[in-house]
Amino acid sequence: MNWLRILLLFVPSAIIAELMHAPPIAVFLLSAAAIIPLSGLLGQATEELAGHTGPTIGGLLNATLGNLAELIIATLALRAGHLDLVKASITGSILGNLLLVLGAAQLAGGLRHKVQRFNPQLAGMSVSLLVISVVGMVVPALFHATHPDPGRIRSVQLSAYVAGFLIVGYLLSLLYSMGTHRAVFGEGGHVAEGESGPSWSLTRSLLTLGAAAATIGLLSEFLVGSVEVATGSLGLSEVFVGLIVVPIIGNAAEHSTAVMMAMRNRMDLAVNIAIGSSAQVSLLIAPLLVFFGLAMGKPMDLAFQPMEVVSIILAVSVASAVVRDAESNWLEGAFLLLAYGILGTLFFFF
Repeated sequence: MNWLRILLLFVPSAIIAELMHAPPIAVFLLSAAAIIPLSGLLGQATEELAGHTGPTIGGLLNATLGNLAELIIATLALRAGHLDLVKASITGSILGNLLLVLGAAQLAGGLRHKVQRFNPQLAGMSVSLLVISVVGMVVPALFHATHPDPGRIRSVQLSAYVAGFLIVGYLLSLLYSMGTHRAVFGEGGHVAEGESGPSWSLTRSLLTLGAAAATIGLLSEFLVGSVEVATGSLGLSEVFVGLIVVPIIGNAAEHSTAVMMAMRNRMDLAVNIAIGSSAQVSLLIAPLLVFFGLAMGKPMDLAFQPMEVVSIILAVSVASAVVRDAESNWLEGAFLLLAYGILGTLFFFF
């Protein structure tokens, strides 16, 4: 990914812009551009580290650190009190993975290969993960809508319990796919681990991982600090930025990996990246943010806006229908992208 290396030039540019007190819109755009290559570097370091730990622990590392950049951004936004931005980023990440990433992968792969097939067991588990994700979002939203709670105190309490159950569900899915039924899933993991040995030393992998995460944290501070003024200057709502911009920034490198895997006719991996990342956000990242919020004195519940809940239900329904037969083609990918475009337009005017 040579283009990612070139984008690393935005890192010092963003730091200089912040130190020079440049206009918030410049700080926002430079920080956003700089986080993209750093998230790619974070992913590469994770892959190299996984090569030193073996397939089981490596798969767990990939699953756990797959959305670290996005978690850092959301945590800092939560600390700054941008609850709408945080919730929108959760929704946007789920929509982006299910519709944009999976759609782009199916379209690119389908244009090169007429029909692509993937593991039926993977398809079945993916649908199950998506369904429990919807349950975890719908229940708090229904509770908040039917129980007057101006201070959202009861909604936060309920969300904490729901978050605990969702994390248990995520851990059980890891045990199933990487433990008891590992052989059934074949390639497993987020990327093609096992194709070759690690090219980085263990020390280099750990240092790169730490440096990339620390720099993402610094730039995320700049991003969050300038988001309010910058979005106003761009004429965008905080919800739209969270839904569209933040997920693309945090997962750009992972998205390109899914497309490349599909073009190589490795749809197991492409589907695992898209569906797995979406499940990770809903079953792990969102629940963790609930607990982080309580710890920081910035309580956040899982009662999303009705439009966000409906959009996720629609996305899950469409994605489930597409993956259920364990086959894909370019037309299905195009339809997923169209659905993403429709929902993106909706939230632009929302």
